[in-house]
Amino acid sequence: MRRGHVTHLRRARVSARLIGLASLVAAAASCSSGGGGVASADGASTTTASVVPTTVAPTTTVPEPVCSVPAMPGDSLTAIAERNGLTLEQLEEENLLDRTDVFLPGQLFDVCLGDTVDPADPTLVEPVGAAVMIQQRELNELFANSSLEPLAIDGDSGRLTRQAVCAARMLLGLPVHSRHLVPGSEEEATIFAATEFRIPDGAPIDTDRWILVDQTCQVIVTGEGNDRVVDVYPTSTGSEGHETFNVRARAFRFDPALDNEGWHDSSSFPVEVDNPLNGNMYKPIYFNDGQAIHGAEFIPPFPRSKGCARTFPKHQDAIIEWLGLQDMTEATWKAQDIDVTVLVRGRYVELPDNA
Repeated sequence: MRRGHVTHLRRARVSARLIGLASLVAAAASCSSGGGGVASADGASTTTASVVPTTVAPTTTVPEPVCSVPAMPGDSLTAIAERNGLTLEQLEEENLLDRTDVFLPGQLFDVCLGDTVDPADPTLVEPVGAAVMIQQRELNELFANSSLEPLAIDGDSGRLTRQAVCAARMLLGLPVHSRHLVPGSEEEATIFAATEFRIPDGAPIDTDRWILVDQTCQVIVTGEGNDRVVDVYPTSTGSEGHETFNVRARAFRFDPALDNEGWHDSSSFPVEVDNPLNGNMYKPIYFNDGQAIHGAEFIPPFPRSKGCARTFPKHQDAIIEWLGLQDMTEATWKAQDIDVTVLVRGRYVELPDNA
């Protein structure tokens, strides 16, 4: 097995996991002072109770609105919007979409304006800890040969666990989102049974080497043409007001910054004290103006940078070695020296801890 090739065998484990009754019609009794009496055993006259039929209004069941709809083969965002009575702008705003985003048949879109996600979606229900621990163990096995950090087996389906679930969805061709993995679902069974990754749909496989920055999952995937996925890394992209742009571009500059042990002070966001804990960029690889993939000491599983895509320094070194740049001593502005295409896509959606 080639080093860095995230394909490994493991055992497949698959977890096996009319409205209302009719109402009784009430009868109303009416007493008469005149005829219609019936003699009782003691000769006293009693009256007959008349049953007055009542009209029961038919019960109408109002169906719950369908908030999550799948994309169909050949769909466009405009078609999805119009089919569900929305404008393109409303669909984009509700789903935090960019018109350059890549989406696949079966991917779900929220078509109920004003909600965060479909309230009927089972992925909103946080799974119990025991089920999450099983998921965490399986995810650790799936990513064992990658650089994605191992999950703590703690039963918490929090941001780190959902980051791994999201990455698994992307690398197995499932609809990509970062909500909970539902125990016993077909999706869970697919992830548990997986033994290798597939190249993510939409990756720039027409180039010899590519880097895919997925903002939905907050991961970086490296690959070689249509041949293989090389590795998977955690990342933290641009925070609100400093977004990382969705773009496809060739990396055009690499700075080893050897005069400061690899730490380059950003010209856009310089810091007074030059050190790795103070916002500096470790050996940046630039791909879109001042935006770069670079090392940093803090890589949370959510956007935190000033427009770049962060990696841990050890992961940045691994990317640089894969690109064959580890022996460079000076900065280069030649795209052919770096020879990699970067694709940034997706949009991070902030969800509550129980979503």
